[in-house]
Amino acid sequence: MKVEVQAEIEMKMHLKSICQTVASAVTLTVVVVLTACAIPHVQSRIVYEDPVNYVRLEEDKTVLPEWPQGHFSHPTVLEKELLRSILSSLKVQEHRIPPQRWLQGEAPLVPVFTEEELVLLSAQLANGLAQAQYNERITFYLSQPLTFMRRTITSGGIYLRGNELHLLLGNWRIIYGVPSYGMIYDRRYPMRPTAAKGFDLFFEPADAVITQESSFVDDLFANTKDELVIDLSKIEVADPAPSPRSPHVF
Repeated sequence: MKVEVQAEIEMKMHLKSICQTVASAVTLTVVVVLTACAIPHVQSRIVYEDPVNYVRLEEDKTVLPEWPQGHFSHPTVLEKELLRSILSSLKVQEHRIPPQRWLQGEAPLVPVFTEEELVLLSAQLANGLAQAQYNERITFYLSQPLTFMRRTITSGGIYLRGNELHLLLGNWRIIYGVPSYGMIYDRRYPMRPTAAKGFDLFFEPADAVITQESSFVDDLFANTKDELVIDLSKIEVADPAPSPRSPHVF
């Protein structure tokens, strides 16, 4: 009888040891998976920030110190009036595949930014270009809260290489809902879309745009015109209208 009791005790201790080993292995696996899935840290510096918007400098790790040909032309000075002119000339159009265009026609062109957004971005993107280093892009994030968990966002980024201004629109008036697990991707990655893009990006005048190559898949999913390359030598800034003279008082 004592032998059977002793054997039972040893068996329970052995099973307990196995369970502890399995639990440790599961814990280690979870830690490894979570570490592998962790959101990579984005090296950035804030240029401007308020409770709902920001402009920041974001490091581009594809720009190598030993390859000067790939460096951005930063820091540089672009007048905010020039940037305002460029930003106000950006238009978006709902992307429609051929059957939709046959039935509905072409969608109208809509300005990308509101007047308030133009005032903010033209000044702060100019500040960002003046501070950015050869490997930093200037990114922006604009949002309008709808509820505690939902907001409308417009985001993207710019960088200058030589006389070519690259502008990417990651999101345009997208309604973003913060997931229940709390991961906030829209503020972390302003140049990446948070949903499938349903728009094409245009610039007027069109002859200032440097054509980029794209694939059939990009054409199908509206990924061809989310980035524009603009030749700054073809941009003219209109002189500001003269302010009316005050009448003479005699």
